[in-house]
Amino acid sequence: MKNKTITICGGTHGNELSGVYAVNHWLRNDGAIRKLIPSAELAFLLVNQASIKARTRFIDEDLNRQFVLNKLQENQGSTSLNCETALAQQLNQQLGPKSAPKTDFIIDIHNTTSAMGPTLIVLESDAFNRNLARYVKTNMPSANILVEDHIPYLQHPYFCTVGKRSVMVEVGPQAQGALRAKVFQETVEMTEHILAYIESVNTHGIKELSAIQAFRLLAEVPYPVDTNGQRSAMIHPDLDANDFSELINGAPCFIDFHGNDIAWQGDTIYPHFIGEAAYDKQGLAFASATVCEF
Repeated sequence: MKNKTITICGGTHGNELSGVYAVNHWLRNDGAIRKLIPSAELAFLLVNQASIKARTRFIDEDLNRQFVLNKLQENQGSTSLNCETALAQQLNQQLGPKSAPKTDFIIDIHNTTSAMGPTLIVLESDAFNRNLARYVKTNMPSANILVEDHIPYLQHPYFCTVGKRSVMVEVGPQAQGALRAKVFQETVEMTEHILAYIESVNTHGIKELSAIQAFRLLAEVPYPVDTNGQRSAMIHPDLDANDFSELINGAPCFIDFHGNDIAWQGDTIYPHFIGEAAYDKQGLAFASATVCEF
């Protein structure tokens, strides 16, 4: 299946500025990027414009958790919907609907405060997505591939899933509401590799590439809390800023406020989104993954 309509999106979270600035740049200077994919119609979208203006992640609720099928159908057109719920329904009609999308492919650009480097998040492990990941990793060796195929594509709550296919570009570390040149450049480079792959598939079909190492999402890991539910420890300095590094049983994971180490207990994992600022208020320290061949 050819991907004839592609939308590159920034500002799903209004304080993640690489996508905002990249999309604004492409809206004014689209000649070079369009040359990468002459076989498709390319569009650009600033997603949550209210949160972009406010320089906040969202206004009422996280837009990137609104795209569950039943939620998109609740109280449609009601004036009582909050900002992001109403916007999700609007975007679903504009690009989707999720159950029968008009848009073939969505690239949704994000930033993280975590030291994840340039990370490609794929939501399916079919031949198209496997070889997309392989193509990006081969052409951008610094890229990390994060596979979130633990649930079917349509069950994901992410904005990008209003497209028939989609990926998320997640690059960090970058502070919320700030812009770093290296992170911006890595964002642009990864996006260009994705488009080059899609052009190759549109023109020549899917070519089987050599398998790569990827990381498959396991679970979220919370901070330790005391009997009163108050946080009792921080991410250990040996783990902090070491996203996608091996964490083995018995290795320091947290450190309490008295300076005592708290060891990881369990199978070897690969933490990522370590200390992500957006997840802090939820009490989440990091997400875990296993290594897989992809």
